[in-house]
Amino acid sequence: MLEFDQVSKSFWTGTQRKVILDRASFRVELGRSLGILAPNGTGKTTLINMMAGLEKPDEGRITRGARISFPLGFMGGVVPRHSARENARYIARLYGLDPDYVEAFCRWLCGIAEYFDRPVGTYSQGMRARFAFSLMLALDFDIYLIDEGMPQTTDAEFNRKAGEILRERLETTTVIIVSHQPQTLERFARSAAVLRHGRLRMFDSLEEARELYDYQA
Repeated sequence: MLEFDQVSKSFWTGTQRKVILDRASFRVELGRSLGILAPNGTGKTTLINMMAGLEKPDEGRITRGARISFPLGFMGGVVPRHSARENARYIARLYGLDPDYVEAFCRWLCGIAEYFDRPVGTYSQGMRARFAFSLMLALDFDIYLIDEGMPQTTDAEFNRKAGEILRERLETTTVIIVSHQPQTLERFARSAAVLRHGRLRMFDSLEEARELYDYQA
């Protein structure tokens, strides 16, 4: 499970304090995926980063009783001067996984041919996103964190394969997905929440959360 207990987070913008969370408490149980609706600029990425342990709360406690992924698209553990092959094998060792398997899986899903053996720093934004998503799916997590949905690339085959794998993972794992678009959550979320002005309100269904989200828009 993942639990927030009276968690607060804010930033000083230079002119005012921006509140991301104000004493938020909620719990995500394994097997019950959660979608969080939040307008742009409300701190979606900060929230996801706190779930992953990349950012600390100002107050409160975050309990992680499961293996939680890094956020989709996060490249903090990837060394730009190394190739995707080198990065995949290195990160596999960090997680105690078979480097041959992780390399083969990422190479197959990415579909970037010879670029897989070239430095990641030379990749286009789309290629980097595909590698990051492939790497996340190659690793073994109980909870997957997704900020604004799956990467949309011009490669239809990648989008198809990645979507099928993620849907399969939903059968045995949990997904927490944060987006400003309700339709992005429909494929993944069983329960939902709305984040606005630092308050996180939980609902049993996406329909209930969407009613409040649309009303406050």
